[in-house]
Order: sequence, then structure tokens, then C-alpha cells
Amino acid sequence: MYKQIAQNKRKTIYLIIVFVVMIAAIAGLFAWFYNDVWIAVWVTIGAIVYAIIQYFASASIATTLTGAKQIEKKDNPRFYNVVENLSITTGLPMPKVYIIDDTAPNAFATGRDPKHAVVAATSGLIDIMDDKELTAVMAHEMSHVKNYDIRVSMIVFGLVCVVGLVSDIAFRMMFYGNRRRNNEGSPVGYALIIISAILAPIFASIVQMAVSRQREYLADASAVNITRYPEGMISALKKLQSHSQPMKRQNSATASMYINNPLRKGFFSNLFSTHPPIEKRIERLEHGKYTF
Repeated sequence: MYKQIAQNKRKTIYLIIVFVVMIAAIAGLFAWFYNDVWIAVWVTIGAIVYAIIQYFASASIATTLTGAKQIEKKDNPRFYNVVENLSITTGLPMPKVYIIDDTAPNAFATGRDPKHAVVAATSGLIDIMDDKELTAVMAHEMSHVKNYDIRVSMIVFGLVCVVGLVSDIAFRMMFYGNRRRNNEGSPVGYALIIISAILAPIFASIVQMAVSRQREYLADASAVNITRYPEGMISALKKLQSHSQPMKRQNSATASMYINNPLRKGFFSNLFSTHPPIEKRIERLEHGKYTF
């Protein structure tokens, strides 16, 4: 487990480098197209500043985007007590607890580290899960906190937003900006910018998908290690599978944070899903439940 935490901390640095290089490359292409090196400089600086702001404000942004509302123990004693007991069991600081008013069963954890963590569940999940299943789901989310998955997830969330923003600016500048000097009207320049503006968000989504899928398997296994009851996690996943439905507030940037894919099912959402199929997650737990 300590090895995984160390890997996640290193992965954070690698991800930042990959995304900054990607953004700098798009900015450099625009600097060439407009024959103005300052475009590359200011876009790169702006993207880095935006990413830093996203990092520190990520939990607030995520809860706002998902419509989650913070609760105290008196608001939902059953759910709050489950999180509180898991906090004691794992030795982690008590996270802020949120509920999302949505019938779609789902849950997520976010924040930049265990001291600034947030865990949330939908009202639908709390309603359909029994106590052991709810404990398993929240143990899964607390595992994300303990393993520093939340930091990696937040870095990816922030930088995916940055890449999307830069790509959007690229399109707007190309069609509405004033072209300058050497490359004015260049079909090659247009083609390169269009390709980069389209492919950059796709590449960012692929990176997000690759980072997230393996984390879900690890968090399932970690949840079983915390609860010492594999049947609880297996049963919870089966309920998530049978009651699966898209959430009312859907955002592809936050999708990777959830225990189950919150997006509407379709070809592209399946192709770039940040979650491994639930049946494969159940299969792994079934095969390993006697070795936990």
C-alpha cells in the first residue's frame, strides 16, 4: 500500500509534465501560425496558473459541478456514522461528508490530500444499500483518500479542463482572430491547428481513462481489506450494476471520480469510459476473496 501511495505521488508529477508539454505544444503551434512567440509564452503561463488554481480549488469545483451538499451528523446519522467509523478504522482524518440529491446510485471522493478530503454519495445509493454494502462503498472511497488517488484524480480533472479551455480558445482565435504576417491563410497551419485542437482533448481523455481504471480495481481490493468482508463489496457492485443509470448532472471531467460511470451510456462514453466494467470488478473480487 505504501508503494502505491509513493507511485501516486510520482504519477502526479508525471501527469503535470505531460499536460504542460501538451498545452505548450498547442501554444507553440499558435505562436508559429501567428508569427508571435508571446502567444506561446502567455498561453503556457496562463495554463499553469489556471492549473494551480484548479488544484487548490478542485474539491469546491467538483462538489459544485456535481450538486453535492455538505451535511452534518444530524442531517443523515446513518450515512455520517458509516464514514466516521471508517475514518477511525483507517486512521484517516474525518473527511467532509456530502450528499447528492439524485436517484442514480453513485459515490465519489475528492480533495488534494487526506487532510482536505471530501466524500459524497447520492441519495439513491444510500437508499438502496444495506449497512454492510454502504460501508463497503464508502470504504472504497476512503481507500481513494488513503492511497492518494484523490490527488491524482484532481490533477487530471484540473488539467483536462485546461486542455479543453486551450483547445476552445484555439478554435475561437482561428475563426475570429486576426491572422498575422507569414502564415496568413496557410492551409497547413489551419489543418495543424484543427487537428491539435480536436486531438488534444481526446488524448487528455485517454490519459484520464488509463489513470482511473486501475485505481478502481485497487480501491475495491482495499475496501475489502478495510472491512474484512468481500461479500459486502461484491453485493454493492452487483446493486450498482443492476440499478445503474446516468446521473442528472453529468460532466465528463468529473466522471472518473465516481465509483460507477455516471454518464449516459453510448458508443463514445463506453469507448472512453474511465471505469472498468463492473462485471470484471466483481470477477476479480470473487477470485480473490479467499486471499484477502
